[in-house]
Amino acid sequence: MSKKILVVGGVAGGASTVARLRRLDESAQIIMFEKGEYISFANCGLPYYIGETIKERQKLLVQTPESMCNRFNVDIRINSEVVGVDSDKKVVRVKSKNNGSYEESYDYLVLSPGAKAIRPNIESIDSSRIFTLRNIPDTDNIKALVDKSNITSAVVIGGGYVGIEMAENLKERGLQVTLVEAAPHILAPFDSDMVVSAEKELVDNGIDLILNDGVNHFNDTNNAIEVTLNSNTKITSDLVILAIGVTPDTDFLKDSGIQLGAKGHILVNSKMQTNIGNIYAVGDAIEVTDFVNKQNTAIPLAGPANKQGRIAADNIAGLNSIYKGTQGTAIIKVFSLTAASTGNNERTLKRLNIPYKVIHIHPVSHASYYPDAHPLTLKLIFNDEEKILGAQAIGYDGVDKRIDVIAATMRLGGTVSDLTELELCYAPPFSSAKDPVNMAGFVAENVLSGKMDVITPEDFSVYDKDNTVLLDVRSEIEFNNGHLEGALNIPVDSLRERLGELDKNKEIIEYCQVGLRGYIASRILSQHGYKVKNITGGYKSASMLDFIPKKADKNTYNLKKQVLDQDTQVIRSEVAVDKLGFDKSLDACGLCCPGPLMQVKASIDDLSAGQVLKVTASDPGFYEDIKAWCKRTSNKLVDLNKDKGNITAFIKKGSSENKPEHHSKDISPAKDNKTLVVFSGDLDKAIASFIIANGAASMGKKVTMFFTFWGLNILRKHEKVSIKKSFMDSMFGLMMPRGSRRLKLSNMNMIGMGPKMIRKVMKNKNISSLEDLIKSALDSGIEIVACQMSMDVMGLSKEELIDGIKIGGVGYYLGEAEDSNVNLFI
Repeated sequence: MSKKILVVGGVAGGASTVARLRRLDESAQIIMFEKGEYISFANCGLPYYIGETIKERQKLLVQTPESMCNRFNVDIRINSEVVGVDSDKKVVRVKSKNNGSYEESYDYLVLSPGAKAIRPNIESIDSSRIFTLRNIPDTDNIKALVDKSNITSAVVIGGGYVGIEMAENLKERGLQVTLVEAAPHILAPFDSDMVVSAEKELVDNGIDLILNDGVNHFNDTNNAIEVTLNSNTKITSDLVILAIGVTPDTDFLKDSGIQLGAKGHILVNSKMQTNIGNIYAVGDAIEVTDFVNKQNTAIPLAGPANKQGRIAADNIAGLNSIYKGTQGTAIIKVFSLTAASTGNNERTLKRLNIPYKVIHIHPVSHASYYPDAHPLTLKLIFNDEEKILGAQAIGYDGVDKRIDVIAATMRLGGTVSDLTELELCYAPPFSSAKDPVNMAGFVAENVLSGKMDVITPEDFSVYDKDNTVLLDVRSEIEFNNGHLEGALNIPVDSLRERLGELDKNKEIIEYCQVGLRGYIASRILSQHGYKVKNITGGYKSASMLDFIPKKADKNTYNLKKQVLDQDTQVIRSEVAVDKLGFDKSLDACGLCCPGPLMQVKASIDDLSAGQVLKVTASDPGFYEDIKAWCKRTSNKLVDLNKDKGNITAFIKKGSSENKPEHHSKDISPAKDNKTLVVFSGDLDKAIASFIIANGAASMGKKVTMFFTFWGLNILRKHEKVSIKKSFMDSMFGLMMPRGSRRLKLSNMNMIGMGPKMIRKVMKNKNISSLEDLIKSALDSGIEIVACQMSMDVMGLSKEELIDGIKIGGVGYYLGEAEDSNVNLFI
């Protein structure tokens, strides 16, 4: 006798169940109920249809009722909602659009009702301008509104996968988009030390990102909707996308005898059976076993739903198939960035009190010497028994295959050591001889074998630093471009010769840029008797923790290669853009203004006329800065583009013939020097002075800084210099700050807290410190002159000033000012 099987719901779980059942049993009577019109559609593609990356609506429809009926001989009943289940009588109650209400009996029942979007009970939640996105009708409604020419803005509530995808696609349609997330960070599967990269990508592409702030209420206004947040922030927009999560659509099962979890999910065993033997359940409406921690959880993903449908069908057909749990492997596109994860994150493991270890690495997507090798960040979480508990990766290329490899290794019971032994395909365009997955395994093995003790950036931020020495083992140039506060710089190549500078009675916390040199340093130090920890992921991981979203610059959104204005002196006729050659390349990524321009000037100085410099920078302001720099110098901008977060410029060095000519001997050369008189000794004014001076020098100008009275304190050495002085001169020296590190702010000094705060903010934003700016000024040839008269009045000698300072008087200053067209008094 043939079986009669009812399947409630289509899409991933229900449709896969039906297809597998028919392949296994040609004689079974199979009926599928779908309360809407669409039984199988690509719900993960819905945002991309709204964004018009997917052009044709029809491509979203995986199977139509007609096509599925023809191929699988299934009785498909659309617009038919199952409103109740009587498990004793083995019937379901159906409410049909065309056939009214009726009952249908079954031998087996498979429940795949899915989940519905959460709509909290807050004021005006039912506004016609508030949408959720779960199905084709939702998509049609949103797209119909977005297609209207007068729709210019949107607020997306929720920073999960759907919220991020909708924010990106609405932005791609040209709308101004604000993304609001009530939690401290977006994308809950990722830890905060990883997800900040995605948050920065959103902001860099013009999304206004608001974190740690939820919705209080909505208010319909004239042709718009106002969103009021808990912070009382008000945002007015044309529409709202509500994407704060889903809840299982199981209300119709409450009197069925089927056991439900605390949040309404259907409870099943490994065969996808409910507590009632002939009733199965699959998809977003069920609780599953977490593959890593073995606890019950809900993970609404299409991949697991398809597998669950297949397993339910197997068991109905008499095959013994089991579901071994869900890893939660998932991936998302965030503009040009890709983020993927598998297994448990740190937050979950901490909540369940599961011990774990963490390492971070920052490899590139393929061989670094092959073009377009993009950096990626890979985080591996594991335990003392070498079990892999989870992994996260984020980058511009190669992210998916690394997480897929780790997810497969986890599923097959592989360990950290197995990662080191994986033989993965290699050629320079695709990977490196040591794939990032292998590298993650090597680093984790070093931790487990005791060759290296690591500390995460988050743990270091709350670490007891009183009995530690923070050591930066990068080069001096890297250190000067940004470092962790309080760090001592000893490059790894000099470490053996300078061990005496370190206190063996204190723990050494050391770091490099990404972790590799840090490992070498830890091996040197530990074998010389030092207790040492390496900050995993290095400065790159630690510095990302300080990212704070700011209001997006709409003008920088989605900058791709574009035709430049005439005044940028682009000479594309000389060389095809897609075949640009260059004589020297400069990587200025990570530098903040005026760092990139200063590096450009130094590199251009080393070239001959007609040669081309290729420079890559990540500072958003560089896009406009380099156009202005080329316009004001004898150099020409060949090409400028922004892609995947990097700005690339090709600059052709000019010659003396490019400079303005003076045709009359009676016309004097243009006065183009810059002079600054620095009278103030306030920290903020000193920083401003040196930023202006360095910026002018990078434009090729001769710059003179004349320091007088309180400004002389900026130039004093930090250490005390023993010089015999009169009583009055000594008193002056004691009352004045000794060096730039002791300067006060002109406002909000707050008993010394203000300077510390502004220095921390500058470090977090990768802005050069005052000390670095002074060094850069000296290195670039800026004349720093101390007023002799002021030094005499204040009892200061040349020996007390930093090296490289000239001593001059008013006459020298006036001479320099005479040849300047800018003269600032600060």
